[in-house]
Amino acid sequence: MMLLPFLPVMLLSARAVLVASVAAPALTFRGTDPITGQPVVCDRCPPGTYLRARCTMTRKSECAPCPPGSFTELWNHIGKCLRCGVCGHDQVVKKACSADSDCQCQCKDGYYYQKNYDMCLRHRECPSGEGVLTEGTADEDTVCHTCPNGTYSDTMSAHQTCTEHKSCRAAGQQLVLKGSIWHDSLCVSCTELQSRDGASYLREILPAFFAHHTLTVKRLRRIVHHLPSEDGKKQAGTSTLNLPELRVRINAWVASATAQQIRRLPEALIKAGANNVVFSVSLLRYKEKSSSSLQCH
Repeated sequence: MMLLPFLPVMLLSARAVLVASVAAPALTFRGTDPITGQPVVCDRCPPGTYLRARCTMTRKSECAPCPPGSFTELWNHIGKCLRCGVCGHDQVVKKACSADSDCQCQCKDGYYYQKNYDMCLRHRECPSGEGVLTEGTADEDTVCHTCPNGTYSDTMSAHQTCTEHKSCRAAGQQLVLKGSIWHDSLCVSCTELQSRDGASYLREILPAFFAHHTLTVKRLRRIVHHLPSEDGKKQAGTSTLNLPELRVRINAWVASATAQQIRRLPEALIKAGANNVVFSVSLLRYKEKSSSSLQCH
């Protein structure tokens, strides 16, 4: 009866021994003596080494270090170390291979590991009108969000957050065009208003306009073809331009266009089949404000 209180202790001790034996690596293996043919129990080789010679009835196992470029991670009895791995496409070495561990790889900067595809993919770029909420890492993609009220993003980026609209009043200027999620507010001073054609101020948001609106390459080619010119001629050689080349053409036109050409842009968009109501309304709104609402003395 006195032994009963010790029974739980004995059971716990037995369980601890069992768990330890399961968790611990096997340090020996069974083999056969090459001379006598008798069974023998040999020592395994520790990580970072390999079995150069098996044990016999009279000799222990002989282990040797893994040569450069190879490794073993476990207690083993293999006759040759494993060759170090090589990082895959768009990966870089996170930890170099050593005698007791293979190399560890991670996606290079600008990429993240996509488990479903088992490969590194480029971080998503947030389009204009959206800003970066969380930058991408080697393990996670970029997280984007729509710019909240009073902020904007006018570029496609994997790093840029939404920026606050400028305050015209704080700068001593007057608001010409209220900012949206894809462009900043347009401000003007009375001096500038008197010395410059109003349409020229829209030049500031034209690159953002073309970047924000999703237009196919075919549609952009038609737009570039119809961009207003001083001599009235249409631009040639647009049928084979790719997207980056079309962006260059558009930005060059924006930089050099006269105020009169900018005023004719909505007409060109309509001819190209890209009748954008938002842009047309913005232009009319600017004309309205510049002629009636702005108070300059």
